Amino acid sequence: MQESQRPSELPDGRLPGTEPDDPTRRLVRCGMCGRPLTGTASRRTGLGPACDAKLHPPALDIRTRRREADQDPLPGI
Repeated sequence: MQESQRPSELPDGRLPGTEPDDPTRRLVRCGMCGRPLTGTASRRTGLGPACDAKLHPPALDIRTRRREADQDPLPGI
């Protein structure tokens, strides 16, 4: 990168727009669905919580919220 193209740094070495409460913070979008990311962990990984859960499902020993429904059998089957 040429010196003229390099972004200017703040006196403490940080780049502009990297402060957590800065409203001009760079927009980061989810790599799967394209939604804007707001959480620090989501911005770091590039995936929102829902898309991250799709790629990394819970371990098999964790109970899911799915329950078997008590139903009568369908007639004729």
